[in-house]
Amino acid sequence: MVAEDLRAAVLAALRGVVDPETGRDLVAMGLVYDVAVQDGSAAVTLTTTTRGCPLSEMLRAGAEAAVAAVSGVTRASVALTWDPPWTPDRIEAGAF
Repeated sequence: MVAEDLRAAVLAALRGVVDPETGRDLVAMGLVYDVAVQDGSAAVTLTTTTRGCPLSEMLRAGAEAAVAAVSGVTRASVALTWDPPWTPDRIEAGAF
């Protein structure tokens, strides 16, 4: 699979991971900071709405499972960051 197509498939999979506090997916909430794919390896960087979010590990693990399930992904890793801090400006238009 071409890297662009695999990246799009990873983003689509991340749309299936919902933040239970907002009822919106990770992409719509602007929580996905980066998706890098190369030779079947997919690395995702995401954040949470607050640094002390009690759901951080659940969201990270859910994202990693979703990415690992994408056809063509042979290795998936998801890392959390809080730099830069998330702001509501990152929410997709029409998400709410």
